[in-house]
Amino acid sequence: MNQPLAYVHPGAKIAKNVVIEPFTTIHNNVVIGDGTWIGSNVTIMEGARIGKNCNIFPGAVISAVPQDLKFGGEDSLAIIGDNCTIRECVTINRGTSASGQTVIGDNCLVMAYAHIAHDCVVGNNAIIVNGVALAGHVIVGNYAVIGGLAAVHQFIHIGDHAMISGGSLVRKDVPPFTKAAKEPLSYVGINSIGLRRRGFTTEKIREIQDIYRILYQKNYNTTQAIGIIEAEMEATPERDEILDFIRNSSRGVMKGYSGNY
Repeated sequence: MNQPLAYVHPGAKIAKNVVIEPFTTIHNNVVIGDGTWIGSNVTIMEGARIGKNCNIFPGAVISAVPQDLKFGGEDSLAIIGDNCTIRECVTINRGTSASGQTVIGDNCLVMAYAHIAHDCVVGNNAIIVNGVALAGHVIVGNYAVIGGLAAVHQFIHIGDHAMISGGSLVRKDVPPFTKAAKEPLSYVGINSIGLRRRGFTTEKIREIQDIYRILYQKNYNTTQAIGIIEAEMEATPERDEILDFIRNSSRGVMKGYSGNY
């Protein structure tokens, strides 16, 4: 399965049924799982851990050292889960001493020319569209979708099932289940279409909408809104996930859209 024009370091651990196309280079201390396809001209550097049944397209560079001036050459990893598709010229850097690893979950699609920096954590089933740039330490939730050419500031947290419009500048945390657009980035509704596709009931979607109406559309500050949501809304996993996200936000969450620039 290994083309004669590819280079695979003897220290790499490659499953027997991995396909490696010509002109690809795989360094030492790399592990690649069953059924994965590695296209031509891919570079997989030390510390890469790639799961089963992934497809990595030409020009991708996986587990290069971080673009962080504080990086001191420490051992670290870039971990990619099972069933992921990494398209052309994607760059995924390995971690630093801060966490030791950059992690991409299962069933993710990372489209062409996207960059995922050191110490990022991307959840399962996420979609990162063409040209997206994630700075260091970004957390992307399960089923999140980040539109093309969006730029995400370091230490940002994007919640589960959130959807961010293309070309966005993401400077604040994006709570779960929401849609984010405009400039500055703002709440423009909940991701109801995505939630329906993933099996959320009409009643559950309405509950989430009611929570965000209190948070974003009733002219309360965040502390007031949290108090009202806790007092008036039944405790559910979704309600508690939203409240925990907002309370734990280190950069603050995005605001509601006012139309004022």
